[in-house]
Amino acid sequence: MALGSLNDLYRDKVILDHCRHPRNSVVPNSPDICCEAVNPFCGDEIRFQLKLDYKSRIKEVGFQGEGCAINQAAGSIVSDSLIGLTLNEVVELSKNFSNLMRASLPEDVVAADKEAINLGELSALYKVREFPVRVKCALLAWTALDKGISDLA
Repeated sequence: MALGSLNDLYRDKVILDHCRHPRNSVVPNSPDICCEAVNPFCGDEIRFQLKLDYKSRIKEVGFQGEGCAINQAAGSIVSDSLIGLTLNEVVELSKNFSNLMRASLPEDVVAADKEAINLGELSALYKVREFPVRVKCALLAWTALDKGISDLA
């Protein structure tokens, strides 16, 4: 994708599908963790509800969001990636993904880091790095989760 092709980003199949058909939109009954974040600059909002199993792994996720397509898609993609993880694994994935999105390293180093983190569909969001003003949109979901998990501790 050439720098400056923001329209191509919004046409990405994974991003478009998650934006149009968000996953995990139902609020689980009696969630163990509820968290939200708002980007005051653009008005994007995101909310998560997490239900844990007896081993403290995420067994159910609820996601609701309002705002731009990147925020909507990111929330949906992130919600899918959480199921089965422990809270410590969520914090680690959040840290790794956030560092990767903000990295100002040579592309070969970033590519190696990207491969080291099992991104799955999260890799579609990696393209957002080319548009620095949109990185916060892609990271708002992690901001909410980090806050919700830290408030629990």
